[in-house]
Amino acid sequence: MNRVKKLIHTDYAYKSGLSGQNVTVVVMDTGIAPHPDFGRRILDFQDFCNGKTGLYDDNGHGTHVCGIIGGDGRMSEDARHIRIYSGIAPKADLIMLKVLDEKGNGSTEKVLAGVEWVVRNQNRYAIRLLNISVGMLPNAGRKEQSSLLAAVDDLWERGIMVVAAAGNNGPKENSVTIPGISRKILTVGSSDDAEIDANVRGLKNGYSGSGPTECCIVKPEILAPGTKITSCSRTGNGYQVKSGTSMAAPVVTGTLALAFQKYPYFTPAEMKLRLYERAYPRGEQLGKKCWGVIHADHLVRS
Repeated sequence: MNRVKKLIHTDYAYKSGLSGQNVTVVVMDTGIAPHPDFGRRILDFQDFCNGKTGLYDDNGHGTHVCGIIGGDGRMSEDARHIRIYSGIAPKADLIMLKVLDEKGNGSTEKVLAGVEWVVRNQNRYAIRLLNISVGMLPNAGRKEQSSLLAAVDDLWERGIMVVAAAGNNGPKENSVTIPGISRKILTVGSSDDAEIDANVRGLKNGYSGSGPTECCIVKPEILAPGTKITSCSRTGNGYQVKSGTSMAAPVVTGTLALAFQKYPYFTPAEMKLRLYERAYPRGEQLGKKCWGVIHADHLVRS
């Protein structure tokens, strides 16, 4: 994670005292393990798969994602008291909605139930961000597509910034997964998706979902590191390495938690515009059709 922080330039943000404190982030995923790096900052856990009440993650994906966003890295502290694997916003509050099973599969019905829960509890928890690494391909049923897109767009209008992974079906055009094709929400791709080797199973060079969409919208808008990211493991209070746009999205979500701490009254649209203006390097410099790479220091500087 220290490598990731250098790549997205977090120095100024941290020197300014930003940590994501008092910013609540909801994550829809496979669950969350009670890893020490989360401390007492898991405000709620809802299981839409098995109806359990205690914290658990039968896959590991959700715990890894939450660690990228808000793990404090205490279990990775070295002799110099440096927390090597702390997340981007180590004091952000987290809520996990388990909508994916042990194999990482889910249904539109469970995701929509999760969205309804967010709507009901938005004010109770002062929810500002929703990280979604759930995605369906554009050839999914039109009714399912429209229901999911309408739901995330509604959250956006209610003041919750929705961050979705672009999916790992690139590099061909129109390969961004749903709900990432939404006009409103922020979609994230991997800036380092060409850095794949034989040790990364299931992904190919240029794996990051790519636009434009059927409606000619540039997607993903923003990029962040997503390859070989070390974050919290669901077992043993340790860490593991994962790759994909599911890892890039929480890098951006954590960075936005820092930004919302500084600019608490920004709307999602205002924050998205700020991302557009302050991304660096720009997409054209990278030879990619996107705004560019998230730059934390540019984002939080006045």
